[in-house]
Amino acid sequence: QLQLAESGGGLVQPGGSLRLSCAASGLTDFPWGQVAIGWFRQAPGKEREGVSCIDGSGQDVDVLGSTKGRFTLSRDDAEKTVYLQINSLEPEDTAVYFCAARRSDPYYCAGEEEWYHYWGQGTRVAVSS
Repeated sequence: QLQLAESGGGLVQPGGSLRLSCAASGLTDFPWGQVAIGWFRQAPGKEREGVSCIDGSGQDVDVLGSTKGRFTLSRDDAEKTVYLQINSLEPEDTAVYFCAARRSDPYYCAGEEEWYHYWGQGTRVAVSS
């Protein structure tokens, strides 16, 4: 069964950058190239929201629509890992960040968490001076 592991979170000052990783393992039923990955975040006291997603071809979608280009997704197919680069971090970015996955053929990804079948445990990001 597909398993996801996030890493890369931590404490960072406003204006700083982080690169979060979502590493996939246990792929036996379908190829990595059919896996869509979504990133979500849950801030303290708030509901989880979609941030961005990337389909199997590497096409990414800015789900949140308000990140002003600060969030960038990329895939390393050899490592079966998706990276979320976050620049110009703001205190409002403080949250637990989750990645999620679903097989999608043809290429597609979604911003709704209900669409995804597999979830990681999350990595915590804190932005504070």
